[in-house]
Amino acid sequence: MRLLCIDGNSIMNRAFYGIRLLTNSKGIPTNAITGFMNIYMKELEEVQPDCVAVAFDLRAPTFRHKASAAYKANRKGMPDELAQQMPLIKQLLGLLGIKTVECEGYEADDILGTLSKAAADSGNECFILTGDRDSFQLVSDKVTVRLAGTKETKIYTPARIMEEYGVTPRQMIEVKALMGDTSDNISGVKGIGEKTALNLIQQAGSVEALYADLDSFTITKGNRAKLEAGHQDAIDSRFLAEICLEAPVERDTAFYKLGTPDSDKAKELLVDLEMLRLLERLKLTGTNSETPQKSAEETALKLKDLPKYETGLPLNDDAISQMTEGTKAAFIFDGAKLQVFFADKAYVIASGDWDFEGIALRFFESGCEKTAFEGKQAHKFAFDNGTHLNGLTFCCDLAGYLLNSQAGEYTTENLSLTYKVAYRSDMGEFADICTIMPLAENLKLRLEQTEMLKLFNEVEMPLCEVLASMEHYGVRADTDGIREFGKGLKKDIEALTSQIYDLAGGEFNIASPKQLGEVLFEKLGLPAKKKTKSGYSTNAEVLEELADKHPIVGLVLEYRTLTKLNSTYVDSLLKEVEADGRVRSVFKQTETRTGRISSTEPNMQNIPVRKEIGRNMRKFFVAGDGYTFLDADYSQIELRVLAEVCGDENMRKTFADGTDIHTMTASQVFGIPADAVLPEMRSAAKAVNFGIIYGIGAFSLSKDIGVSVKEAKQYIKNYLDNFPKVSEFMDKTVEDGIKNGYVTTIFGRRRYIPELAATNKVMQAFGKRAAMNAPIQGAAADIIKMAMVKVYKRLKAEKLDARLILQVHDELIIEVTPDDKEKAKAILKEEMEKAVNFTVPMEVSVGEGESWYLAKE
Repeated sequence: MRLLCIDGNSIMNRAFYGIRLLTNSKGIPTNAITGFMNIYMKELEEVQPDCVAVAFDLRAPTFRHKASAAYKANRKGMPDELAQQMPLIKQLLGLLGIKTVECEGYEADDILGTLSKAAADSGNECFILTGDRDSFQLVSDKVTVRLAGTKETKIYTPARIMEEYGVTPRQMIEVKALMGDTSDNISGVKGIGEKTALNLIQQAGSVEALYADLDSFTITKGNRAKLEAGHQDAIDSRFLAEICLEAPVERDTAFYKLGTPDSDKAKELLVDLEMLRLLERLKLTGTNSETPQKSAEETALKLKDLPKYETGLPLNDDAISQMTEGTKAAFIFDGAKLQVFFADKAYVIASGDWDFEGIALRFFESGCEKTAFEGKQAHKFAFDNGTHLNGLTFCCDLAGYLLNSQAGEYTTENLSLTYKVAYRSDMGEFADICTIMPLAENLKLRLEQTEMLKLFNEVEMPLCEVLASMEHYGVRADTDGIREFGKGLKKDIEALTSQIYDLAGGEFNIASPKQLGEVLFEKLGLPAKKKTKSGYSTNAEVLEELADKHPIVGLVLEYRTLTKLNSTYVDSLLKEVEADGRVRSVFKQTETRTGRISSTEPNMQNIPVRKEIGRNMRKFFVAGDGYTFLDADYSQIELRVLAEVCGDENMRKTFADGTDIHTMTASQVFGIPADAVLPEMRSAAKAVNFGIIYGIGAFSLSKDIGVSVKEAKQYIKNYLDNFPKVSEFMDKTVEDGIKNGYVTTIFGRRRYIPELAATNKVMQAFGKRAAMNAPIQGAAADIIKMAMVKVYKRLKAEKLDARLILQVHDELIIEVTPDDKEKAKAILKEEMEKAVNFTVPMEVSVGEGESWYLAKE
């Protein structure tokens, strides 16, 4: 048999620090559990053990603590966020049929040692998974240590230990006795390091043999004195370093055979922790290993009162003819298969079946009220075929997103588990379609309870159709222009490369942080920040601070800009151009925590526009033949939202009067008349204005605008003194977030911020910044969505030859014929400015041109 022994504390610790802090919406940390299970599942696949034991430390003192008061006395306490996850990982492991082992008076290492020896003695193989090297002394022909690392697991056998250290596995105890271990507060012999300790044990074989005859070994005079003075320390350290092989735990390897998971309870725990991806990866099935019959009966009881449906019926015109106005149906459509649930029956038709497209379209056009999962694809399919989807009133994925934007992934089963709806797994491949109706009813009730049903019905649902229309039309790309632009970029990159090589005194891989760090900080002698194991940091922040120290730095920054532009926005964009010359980005409605729309293939939201060369990318998105572009952009929408929600009269009056908010802020912050404000003062005030929304601190602001921290702190104070209600609003928002676990926009959109409940100060600070920003950014997202829906409906109602084709942050782009241009321009401006009824006016500027660049400029 193969036994996998896991050092539970070590792997949890590694996972905790290796993954950023993750929490569920209740604030319960989950990052260590996530990392632990990722490592475990990888090891399970590679080792394929028959038996698994996970050893954990207890808080009670061990025999080592009793022998030495100094042992591990320097250890900091376990972070609260990690401590909270320890009982949860043990509970999860138990539910997965994995044995956990603890033993009072002994450490996890002693359990690993005892189990590995017992396995080897009985002729079994043992694999020890750990994150530290203490277990190297346990390695033998039957015992292998798998050292978990950041990128890979290193396998340690007797041969590898001899190759790396020049000693046998058991001699690693002797080495540690001499060199000590600062992490465990094992002193060793003072002044003897690893290199010397290895050399001495390679000569003597053991601490006892070494001290039996110091004169017979090659030892420097200084080291001899250290050894003589530290004789007792070496003996004491050896005792502390040796892992016990006789801990009083169950030693029969067969006892640790993997059991059958308790699927229901494991699912319940993972759903409660909101770890739905892990739930899917584990593929939890089966019944409780101890009482299989009872569990099977319980499962049957849960389903026995639920109605049984006819499934797999062919969807045809006869079935669709019954789906008239006043009836209800649910559907799932992925482009290649359509499943429909109607009148307690599940119908299906797939691509390749007779008249698949015709049947699908006739269903979409039918008069029944429809509930779906991911309705956008059905909308787009209808648009692509010259018709429209009729009667769609509810999408479960959009409801799930609105209820918890933290989840990140929405499936019928996950939502059913989360919101306590019976998932019809008894219906086989039709489980999802047979679950949608009751799931939708439950989700609708939850939306009512959280006061988000209006937001769902008036914004998210109609927006689904709008985005499908945008994906249907796409935007025309000037491929010749993109290629020429790419050629120019490559020439510029080649020229930059040559200049960088000249300044560096030779060729190297500019894209390699390691090689770049060596050139900048070792060869050219620029001041470096602390060096890590992977080398010097050469991120943008570091390089920008060094820009005035050497001309090569500016060239490297420019090189990075151009290479990213070329690879991400030239080469990639050309791959996305379809046969009709248009690019069709995929707009995602359930991706961001803030409520913003995102896009991929290509990502239109991330086209760089801060520099002129990035803005030039807009030139290659052009209107179709016989059309032109209208580009409408909200002016300072987030600041206007802030003025509205905080109620600050000074800020509201500034917008009402049409005064430039940044100039007015500069006047207030610097204490000078508005007509005396210089451009650099306005820029600083602009940074303060937008920084406040994101909870900026004095240190960050000082770096952004190039002033001292003291000056930045004064700027922020002056700002808040002049706009007192801003500070009140921010404080109240954070208080509400801490109290409720979430904050809301003025329209009711919730964002859960579990970081507010963290004990970690860094995470708390992040939570506070997110809480300050979410009601502002979220409301801005709501407004642009409302505007999109209103513009889309108005253009259709007035039957203009115009279509909404792009949304990027706070701007909308319409493709329109010259004949309808003026009407469309008026509609665009009117509907965007009147999307919400605020006391603070919404201001929209509209440009026009044959390309996005010209329309924007």
